[in-house]
Amino acid sequence: MVETQREGRAHTDLPIQRLMTTHGMIDLETLSTRPDAVILSLGAIKFNPYTQEQPYDPLYFKVDVDSQTAMGRHVMQDTLDWWATQPEHIREDALGESDRMDLDYTIKAINKWAVGVEVFWCQGPLFDYAILQNLYAQLNRPCPWQYWAIRDSRTLFSLYKETDVIKLDAHNALADCDYQAKKVQRYYKQLNLRP
Repeated sequence: MVETQREGRAHTDLPIQRLMTTHGMIDLETLSTRPDAVILSLGAIKFNPYTQEQPYDPLYFKVDVDSQTAMGRHVMQDTLDWWATQPEHIREDALGESDRMDLDYTIKAINKWAVGVEVFWCQGPLFDYAILQNLYAQLNRPCPWQYWAIRDSRTLFSLYKETDVIKLDAHNALADCDYQAKKVQRYYKQLNLRP
């Protein structure tokens, strides 16, 4: 504790506890596993890993496919075949043509959502962030995150095996983000991680 003199009276500066830490989870659904993959949809959600509070500020949209293929972004036959094995409602959500956003909107929406995010999570940074960074580079735009702020939830989830958790709506980018963010919160609590 530090004692200081303010306006003629003693004042004690107590250590400031961070009340809110903003982490963000991003998930992509794509047509390839390469860094130059066509992005079908993007989901993102903010959360505080040190609490069990509900994740917030969700972002979800489908990205225009035609503009990406016109830029030479990659479509992989194996990935198309994999999508064909998914339940119809998941396929329709990912592959349907309605409500797709152009690339300018995509970049602006991600940038706006990223304001204030201190740590950026995903389920494998060599997939989600590699693809996004490739897109940003191809569009000659700076990424709204630094390399040192990226975290991999798979590494965290490998520390111990969680049981009795059911994941719904797999392969919907926003549902995946929400599930992964809540799982990070549970792991932080279980591992007694503190800010």
